Amino acid sequence: MTFPNDSAGLDPRARLLALIRELAVIQGRFVLASGREASYYVDLRRVTLHHVAAPLVGHLLLDLLEERGLVPGEDYLAVGGLTMGADPVAAAMLHAAASRGLGLDAFVVRKDAKTHGLQRRIEGPDVTGRPVVAVEDTSTTGGSVITAVEALREAGAEVKAVAVIVDRDTGAAQKITAELGVPYHYLFGLSDLGLD
Repeated sequence: MTFPNDSAGLDPRARLLALIRELAVIQGRFVLASGREASYYVDLRRVTLHHVAAPLVGHLLLDLLEERGLVPGEDYLAVGGLTMGADPVAAAMLHAAASRGLGLDAFVVRKDAKTHGLQRRIEGPDVTGRPVVAVEDTSTTGGSVITAVEALREAGAEVKAVAVIVDRDTGAAQKITAELGVPYHYLFGLSDLGLD
């Protein structure tokens, strides 16, 4: 495999961090989904859809949750979040769990329920009565993941935690834990990316 900046010799966490810095951090002026302006943008789809980085995302998020006492296939049975940022994260975790012989499903939360067919808001295996983890690639205010958690609760899922790859350290963690009462976990903060 070819790794940007020769990161192949690094441990998995350091390798993913190197890939995020190389592939996802873009300098410039940007308006974020939250409406805030920033002098950089962290485009994690460049990582979560990358052939080397995506498997690392899946395994490292599984490891992070397990370190926090949440065993995949036991304490939570499915992962997912608001489309589109969460979709490749959930898929990476599903595949990483399968490679470990663990049963973990993925789901997609639509912004709005479909108006045709089954008219579902949450696609994939049914989450009703199941323990789940809501995921996202990056979080600023927590808006996307809060929307996902609310939809999951409406569908009867038991949301055990929220997990993101990068936390921008702009209030998402506090908002999610205080308003929703859900533990919030992340792999990297802005200081890890050299952006604080």
